[in-house]
Amino acid sequence: MEPFRSEIINTPRAQTIKIYLSNESLDTKIKNHLESFADIDFIEIRETMEQNRADENLTIFLKDNIDINKAKASIDASLWWYFEEDMVD
Repeated sequence: MEPFRSEIINTPRAQTIKIYLSNESLDTKIKNHLESFADIDFIEIRETMEQNRADENLTIFLKDNIDINKAKASIDASLWWYFEEDMVD
């Protein structure tokens, strides 16, 4: 099982990135890790309403005029590094 899954979500209000963690106990730790990214405006831990999803997700709101695809790639790369380092420790 993968440690996380990320998706770009288009809503009427804004494009967001949602991160679904396989271990939801890490939500706050990962949120704190991602808050250092300059492109991120804010992050919320939200209850997931969709079926076949984790009970919670991290919803990431980006600052204006940020390329969401590049931001998602950067976030994904950082999370893969985070989980690889965590598994080594």
